Amino acid sequence: MSDLNDVSFYTTPPHNCSYLSEQQATTLFLDPEAEVDARLYSQLSYYGFRRSGKHIYRPHCENCSACIPIRIPADRLKLSRSQKRVANKNSGLTCHRKPAHFEEEHYKLYKEYINSRHGDGDMAPPSPSQYESFLTNDWEFCHLYEFRDNGRLVAIAVTDQLSDGLAAIYTFFDCTIPKQSLGIYCILKQFDLCRNLQLPYLYLGYWIKECNKMNYKNNFRPAELMIDNKWLELR
Repeated sequence: MSDLNDVSFYTTPPHNCSYLSEQQATTLFLDPEAEVDARLYSQLSYYGFRRSGKHIYRPHCENCSACIPIRIPADRLKLSRSQKRVANKNSGLTCHRKPAHFEEEHYKLYKEYINSRHGDGDMAPPSPSQYESFLTNDWEFCHLYEFRDNGRLVAIAVTDQLSDGLAAIYTFFDCTIPKQSLGIYCILKQFDLCRNLQLPYLYLGYWIKECNKMNYKNNFRPAELMIDNKWLELR
């Protein structure tokens, strides 16, 4: 079983930041040859690391600390009126867990989502190999949650199970039905999954105050932010 003292990390050269256009970013990566088990992955997630495919990383910028890890205590989540409406709108959807493996149906939805929402972003143009390297993984604690409406696939939540919670890695959905707020619903459902699994936290990745794309994370309260390697409640 791996331990933090037994693994190595590597930093990238400075590169353009994906979130703040005026910034240069540096990323700290776990040694890709390291043997990753659930315990090591959970430890790293606790300290703000995230997963992309089989790579585990966290921001490591010399002159910027804008990327702040955020998690929500599942049992203390207080739904807003709009979140309650989203939950009611989507109450008829079914949710089924599968391994984080490639399936053509999943990729088709992902491709349509990227082309619709992020056609000018880093993930465009989508391809099967890009999808696999970004979201699939054969580690036993990495899952895909399918959301279906009368059998029709409408959303996928890529979700990893940690020792103290779930990590919401990525969500993509059918953009032709925007009034259902499927992205928000997938997050709300992951809170239900945390409670069903008796796991205390949902990890939502990074929150960046200056990044509008991150604003939705402000709507899940109470929230905890990692400041100086300590989890503090956002007030």
